[in-house]
Amino acid sequence: MAIYLSYIMEFNKPNIQSKVTDAKTYVIDEGLRAYMLKVYNYMASGIFLTGIISLFLFKLSVVMAPDGSITGLTSVGNALYNSALMWIVMLAPLGVVFYMSFGIRKMSATKAQMTFWIFAALMGASLSSIFLVYTGASITRVFFITAGTFGAMSIYGYTTKRDLTKLGSFLMMGLIGIIIASIVNMFMKSSMMHFVISILGVLIFVGLTAYDTQKIKNMYLASDTGEIMGKKAVMGALTLYLDFINLFIMLLRLFGQRR
Repeated sequence: MAIYLSYIMEFNKPNIQSKVTDAKTYVIDEGLRAYMLKVYNYMASGIFLTGIISLFLFKLSVVMAPDGSITGLTSVGNALYNSALMWIVMLAPLGVVFYMSFGIRKMSATKAQMTFWIFAALMGASLSSIFLVYTGASITRVFFITAGTFGAMSIYGYTTKRDLTKLGSFLMMGLIGIIIASIVNMFMKSSMMHFVISILGVLIFVGLTAYDTQKIKNMYLASDTGEIMGKKAVMGALTLYLDFINLFIMLLRLFGQRR
């Protein structure tokens, strides 16, 4: 934006200045839309890949009765859910997130994209266990609730003129709080605390969706090269992906129907 404004300042005639301003604003708007569309495409593709991998591994892992109930685990299921591999599958996505967060500057845009797809696939393996706990119908229902909520808040974050920076700082403190509370509750096993954490988690990730969308939008610079723009789009997609998945998990805890 600053580059275009400084360029426009060189023109003295008001009518010419107005036309150039309109033209440059149009170029920036088109570039911003293309950038955000790339972010959403990456994010949606990642969620789709996660869903496919998750469902595929679940089908490989269980023995199903004709009525749809689970009667046992296959060798794949025992390896995924009843062995040390379970911890590797659970923690591997976290490792990839740290790798991308700290190594993005040294990555090419292509490598960043490939790493994101690997992360989405690992998340699919990690989330496949939800099919053991919740019915397929309730998972589908909660997914669409999540998609609608996420879409509404992301649109708000994209269109609002309000600066959400202060809200983002507050939400990050809340996120740290529920992470600590979740770790504590792993030992306490309190159903009431579990319910409260889920409620707060929904509120926090609803807010983070709007905040992160605005932050990603503000990261756009018309002067960025295609390589830099590509890496920004991948990291933006990763951020929104995490907001979506965490919102989905929190809603599933509240509204999911257990088997």
